[in-house]
Amino acid sequence: MHVFITGASGFVGAAVVKELLEHGHSVTGLARSDAAATAVEMLGARVVRGSLEDHDSLRRGVADADGVIHLGFLHDFAHFAASCVLDQRAIDAIGAALEGSQRPLLVTAGVALVAPGQLATEAVGFKPVNPVYPRTSEAATAALVARGVRASVVRLAPSVHGMGDHGFVPMLADVARKQGFAGFVGAGENRWPAVHRFDAARLYRLALERGDIGARYHAVSEEGVPFHAIAGAIGEGLGLPVRSIPREDAAAYFGWLAGFAGSDMPASSEETRRVLGWVPRERGLIEDVKAAGYL
Repeated sequence: MHVFITGASGFVGAAVVKELLEHGHSVTGLARSDAAATAVEMLGARVVRGSLEDHDSLRRGVADADGVIHLGFLHDFAHFAASCVLDQRAIDAIGAALEGSQRPLLVTAGVALVAPGQLATEAVGFKPVNPVYPRTSEAATAALVARGVRASVVRLAPSVHGMGDHGFVPMLADVARKQGFAGFVGAGENRWPAVHRFDAARLYRLALERGDIGARYHAVSEEGVPFHAIAGAIGEGLGLPVRSIPREDAAAYFGWLAGFAGSDMPASSEETRRVLGWVPRERGLIEDVKAAGYL
């Protein structure tokens, strides 16, 4: 299968490219910059120059593909709503190019806010778009499915870890460095799901090869790591004390991360494992964070 991937040079995308190539597929990756193009080529993939805003480049990538994986997202948290609109328009453009072909499309979403305080399963549908969380990935995918596009969703855990991680855990480490200690909210018993990026990459491949239209797959290897354990690993790695923070002081410590840091968002991948035969095998989040050089 020849696969077109947006976000191919990214932390997860590069692992997906490698996974696909190692299993006999060929890949074309979307690249916005010279550096991204070089990174994609070094992985052994072809390049389409363009961006999520450039829908002509998306259509060029789709034209020669047997399947598409949409991993690209503009992670500009200062203008998150605008990034979500950009994402929706890109999904719409890709879907329109695939319409009527039965070629598969995997769209990336998140599991973090699917069912706060409860165990999120694949059966739980997406929440309506709202000002608190305006990301429209799943709603846009559902609209494509209604038009007959063979689209499905991969929900990533909030912590996708591995060497080179530049996601939430390194952001929390930066906060700890600035504040002089690693913090957690209250007792820190709120849970974060996690997945290693290589395990996530295997899931993307399996979902592309075996997935069903309209399905939701959870890239979750650990259902819920207690946040105090994450803070503890960060403190140990940085040689900083670890402290509890009253909930009312969380915003002052974490800044815009406070909502995530205090959220309880466990998630299951039992159905994903059953239908795709996916078996995570990489090391867990805490072991990774404690590894030499991670932070």
